[in-house]
Amino acid sequence: MQLSQFLDFDAIRVDLSAGNKRQLLNQLSQIAAARLSVDPSAIADSIAERERLGSTGFGGGVAIPHGKLPQLDRVYALVARLAAPLDYKAIDGAPVDLVFLLLSPPDAGAEHLKALAAVSRLVRNGTTLEKMRGARSRDALAAVLLGAEERDAA
Repeated sequence: MQLSQFLDFDAIRVDLSAGNKRQLLNQLSQIAAARLSVDPSAIADSIAERERLGSTGFGGGVAIPHGKLPQLDRVYALVARLAAPLDYKAIDGAPVDLVFLLLSPPDAGAEHLKALAAVSRLVRNGTTLEKMRGARSRDALAAVLLGAEERDAA
């Protein structure tokens, strides 16, 4: 599964401000809810439920909060670069500044895992992360993501 199949490029946020993890997850829920015409509390509840199982702080300054929503008919993701890193209780203890929100229908088990794998492949590349952190606009960040996808597909 390719990132471009499920990433909402129009929802990319650059310099998103959040004071803490809860505020960040609520803001991401609001953004996704507006794009998907879904109740933001349903999204927030779904990702909070997953966070209770353990932090989705992937390490290296990246978090991949994710959840399942019965209102969805496809896998959906958005990405945000934070204005300032925040404590996310990540696996490595490092603050997070890049966040991929991933939402799936409950019956999309295999597709959800493929989407998670696509995102994790992307964020394991140090050069890509550096470019994402250096992107100054939504379009620049989108170009980095598409360029990384093309590189991975080659």
